[in-house]
Amino acid sequence: MIGQPIPRLEDRRFVTGNGQYTDDLRVEGQVHAAFLRSPHAHAALRSVDVSAAREAPGVIAVLVGQDYLDDGFQGVDHVPNPIDAVDATKKAFLSSLTGEIFNQPHVPLPIDRVRYVGEPIAMVIAETALAARNATEMIDVDYDELDAVVNAADAMQDGAPQLWDGAANNLCFQTQIGDREEARRIIADAPFVLTREFHHSRVVNCQMEPRGAIGVFDGASGVYTLISGSQGAVRQKLCLAAALKVPPAQVRVVCPDTGGGFGPRSFIYVEQLAVVWAARRIGRPVKWTSDRSEAFLSDYQGRDQIVRATFGFSRDGRILAIDNAWIGNVGAHTVSYVPMSNGTRIMTTVYDVPLAAVHISAVLTNTVPTAPYRGAGRPEATHVIERMLDLAAAELGIERAEIRRRNLVAHEKLPYRSPMGLTYDSGEFARNMARALELAEWDGFEARRAASRANGMLRGIGLANYIESPVGAPRERIELTVLPEGRIDIVSGTQSTGQGHETTFAQVIAQHLGVPIASIILRTGDTAFVSVGGGSHSDRSMRLGGMLLVDTAAQIVAQGKRVAGELFDVSPERVSFANGVFADAASSREIGLFDVAAHIARDGMPGERAPRKLYAEAEVNTRVPAHPTGAAVCELEVDPDTGVVKLVNYTSVDDVGQPINPLIVEGQVHGGLAQGIGQALSETCYLDRDTGQVLTGSYMDYGMPRAGVIPRLNLELTEDPTHGNPLRVKGGGESGITPATATIFNALADALKEYGTDELAMPATPKVVWEFIHRDA
Repeated sequence: MIGQPIPRLEDRRFVTGNGQYTDDLRVEGQVHAAFLRSPHAHAALRSVDVSAAREAPGVIAVLVGQDYLDDGFQGVDHVPNPIDAVDATKKAFLSSLTGEIFNQPHVPLPIDRVRYVGEPIAMVIAETALAARNATEMIDVDYDELDAVVNAADAMQDGAPQLWDGAANNLCFQTQIGDREEARRIIADAPFVLTREFHHSRVVNCQMEPRGAIGVFDGASGVYTLISGSQGAVRQKLCLAAALKVPPAQVRVVCPDTGGGFGPRSFIYVEQLAVVWAARRIGRPVKWTSDRSEAFLSDYQGRDQIVRATFGFSRDGRILAIDNAWIGNVGAHTVSYVPMSNGTRIMTTVYDVPLAAVHISAVLTNTVPTAPYRGAGRPEATHVIERMLDLAAAELGIERAEIRRRNLVAHEKLPYRSPMGLTYDSGEFARNMARALELAEWDGFEARRAASRANGMLRGIGLANYIESPVGAPRERIELTVLPEGRIDIVSGTQSTGQGHETTFAQVIAQHLGVPIASIILRTGDTAFVSVGGGSHSDRSMRLGGMLLVDTAAQIVAQGKRVAGELFDVSPERVSFANGVFADAASSREIGLFDVAAHIARDGMPGERAPRKLYAEAEVNTRVPAHPTGAAVCELEVDPDTGVVKLVNYTSVDDVGQPINPLIVEGQVHGGLAQGIGQALSETCYLDRDTGQVLTGSYMDYGMPRAGVIPRLNLELTEDPTHGNPLRVKGGGESGITPATATIFNALADALKEYGTDELAMPATPKVVWEFIHRDA
């Protein structure tokens, strides 16, 4: 069953319209909420007059930030400083060059100042959603508009507008990893030095399902309930409990079907906190559903990282040392520093770099807070090193694939410890690249370039290698119950947002317990029965959950052998298990797994004699490293008259470990690649640099890629086995996106090389490309 490309079990429910998303749900007595949002990127709130709104038809209450504080609650601690990528007992950023690491609790409605366009100021609760929305227009706010800063590099400068007391120069922290002094010394002595700056543009998280939340409060028990789609219920529960100042047992979080996550939905949003608070205040359930306009102003956004890279090379193209400066735009609130942690840890990728160092600055700006977005730092790091290799190859007169061969970590060096502290236990880096070049017909490209030139088109081809450092929350739990009626129940702390967990988790158990896949039920997303779990992000679900599935299945088999041994009057060691049946070959006696469950439910386990369930549980709370890796090649054409870029062919060779379901893995690669294409060629959240106004506030303006821009895909899965987990899983959720922008920009640079080597701005829209071609005209 493992490794079979079976269609997803959950798809019938979704394609027939039977999914249950947050907005589909109704709670008896519910009312509706709407938020008044700031039109300014930075302004002091002189006054907020809600008196007229309170008198509007259908309005039940209008709440502001002071009401929240008066009720005795506190802001959300997003816990932005992640757990270290190697040592799960410590934080990623332990020390700072500028003092303490800044972390500002996030109140749902600000008291004195708004810090980005779209920040909620007041909350209207009414009998209908329309009445609530109409009443927001009756709130009178007196703003004292302040200077705003949206670019992270600008925000660090002396004299820049300051967002928060306690964060001088808008710095959350500055720190460095590696011996920067030695790296600079080696680079200064290097035969060839290359310096470039890369800006990875800010992108909007375009999940299919808009955010929504329903808050419920039970006055008798004092229990708060949040119903809201997310990437994991347990984290939401703990954050809510802390903000509401109640024990976690007094908070229940229910995560129904969720239409996309991509990282930002791992974190709590203030609207989720606001609806549960409001439910307590008015004594009725409160529901809110975002519209797309709100999403562009308030959903956590991704990327917006600046990397200033300096590489020292030998004459034959070998990297001698790297010295990078990484500037991360955190936005207006401290939600997450994960992209900086991930990106700097993996910045040498698959290359054998003797020494690397990085200086990291996390910077506050008057923009929507940023959070991990698919890949979360790894695509940025890959883009930098792959572009630098192409640029160095051109300067040194070395073929682009050859300069990579000279720098790749040799397979015989595995396990290999990178200069950033990661240990790679597997990965055929040279073989992956060679296979990608073969599939893409790299050697025959010049003939295709000439054919395009004859038709007035510019053709380019680009290559990128990648490796990931999937980390994520280290704690996970699986509970597995075999029921006499012929069903197996799995409870997991992971959370599918479209990854197909109902199928892949069932495939693992079907393989190990020899039962029909249809008999297996996966339950997630409700803290009433999910006590522990980190949700789904960073390729963690099958890496951690799969390991625990194998563990619990082994426990079930061991228990079954004890029962069968007693029934057969033999030792458990003589009992075999295969295809869901326990057997004793000597006596030809056998009993099925579900019959064992029925026996235990009636008579208990041997020596216990108390009825119970056939049950197993397993938990992990440590790093389980695995490093997906691969290579990608992109071929494209550019129309020099219009600047339009057309992707012609895209090849990807991906080592995701053992693929539990290759069909699902390929879908993940397709989706990740689509997001990478979007960021490379069309997607960015354009902001007015002076006012902070959002200029791409809808899909009329924002360049999300359409199906027609996705090229012919040539995908191949491979495996160099990892020893880090029993399923040999590495992860496939971020394989498509990690090398995508690097591969596309390398291909673009190749197509446009006659026009110079300056770096194209991201995204490379037709306007950007046309101006690059004609800038000297």
